[in-house]
Amino acid sequence: MKVERAHCLFEQSGTFKNEFRSMGIDAEDYDILNEFGQTDHVIDLFAEIRGGWNGEPSIFDSMTEQDLIVAFFPCTRFEDQIMLMFRGQHRRQIHFSQMDKIKKSMELHTELHEMYLTITMLAGICIERGLRLIIENPYSAQHYLRQYWCFRPSVIDKDRTVRGDCMRKPTQYYFINCEPENNFIFEPMVLTERKRVKKDAHNGRDRSMIMPQYANRFIREFILDGETTKTDEIPFN
Repeated sequence: MKVERAHCLFEQSGTFKNEFRSMGIDAEDYDILNEFGQTDHVIDLFAEIRGGWNGEPSIFDSMTEQDLIVAFFPCTRFEDQIMLMFRGQHRRQIHFSQMDKIKKSMELHTELHEMYLTITMLAGICIERGLRLIIENPYSAQHYLRQYWCFRPSVIDKDRTVRGDCMRKPTQYYFINCEPENNFIFEPMVLTERKRVKKDAHNGRDRSMIMPQYANRFIREFILDGETTKTDEIPFN
């Protein structure tokens, strides 16, 4: 697809943004935090999505059909670990009383409900306005969106190390108002050391990070059209 501008939502690392820019595409990051010094728009995206859904002024007003939105939507309430906590079977709950488990499940379900509404509003805004959207989230058998959403992922990457990432972490991508290109990328990758991070580790930043090499190859393989990706040497940062 031809992309004039890329809007990377919930990305403060600048990884995809900088790879888009290396290919001559104007790109900006949007997030409520700026821990990496890469966030171009420090903004409450949940409020922007709710506002856009309700017809209020929002960041979506300046976006066009020639733009692309790539949303790394927070997954903390959709993943398998939350399903275990709903059932009271997570190892963190080993000393929980039954009442503790009840209260925790109610709290988590309220948060999940809000996240589900927000991600669905985001998809609805883009469908209503004809905006192209890609949503990234982890992939697993029990992932909430895989079980209970009216969209199916267009790309499922079961091993990110194949495209140069340092972690296998299966990932799914929902393409809305657009289709993946499925280009061939022929040049060799730079080998990276594989990392393992425990699913219940507190260093969630390490778990969610994507390496520049992976972002570069993903953009060229699935997002940009074949004419754009023909160059032999597109460096990754």
